[in-house]
Amino acid sequence: FQASDLIITPATTFKEKPDPSGLVFGTVFTDNMLIIEWSLASGWEKPYIKPLENLSLHPASSSLHYAVELFEGMKAYRGVDGKIRLFRPALNMDRMARSARRATLPCFDQNELLECIRKLVEVEKEWVPHSTSASLYIRPTLIGTEPSLGVKKPTKALLYVILSPVGPYFASGSFNPISLWADPKYVRAWKGGTGDCKLGG
Repeated sequence: FQASDLIITPATTFKEKPDPSGLVFGTVFTDNMLIIEWSLASGWEKPYIKPLENLSLHPASSSLHYAVELFEGMKAYRGVDGKIRLFRPALNMDRMARSARRATLPCFDQNELLECIRKLVEVEKEWVPHSTSASLYIRPTLIGTEPSLGVKKPTKALLYVILSPVGPYFASGSFNPISLWADPKYVRAWKGGTGDCKLGG
């Protein structure tokens, strides 16, 4: 897919923007989303920006049974000069591409996806908080959608991006320290595993 083929049919009804001081992480979403479908037979379809809506998935989709899915997390900030900036988005695209290879999901052009994301943020620019302690969280996601219970590389996939205005992840605030408990009984990453990727499961 190419950003130059992006089709934009934005929402015509709009939700009320929340007060940045009262945001809870990941519970409020903007009016629009980016969506791009892929199939082994046809490759990537044209990207769309459309009103945010629920997804329709077959109950045998591989993402639901075998966690054939990945996600990213990045942010757009509004500077004191009023300009909106993404923080190191190329690094997120690199990791997303690495995660896709690891999960046998389709590869994509990182620059083209990033440009589509920039367009989505531009459409939703009024959702970027006017605050130094809040931002617009960007959640790119890629899932296998083939309706099959067989364990295999999916022949259908869906890439979508949703946006959420957020405050600090922890209730203590953005810059206040937190206490963590490390338990050696539970291991997130291991040699040959997926610790360098952001996968479901």
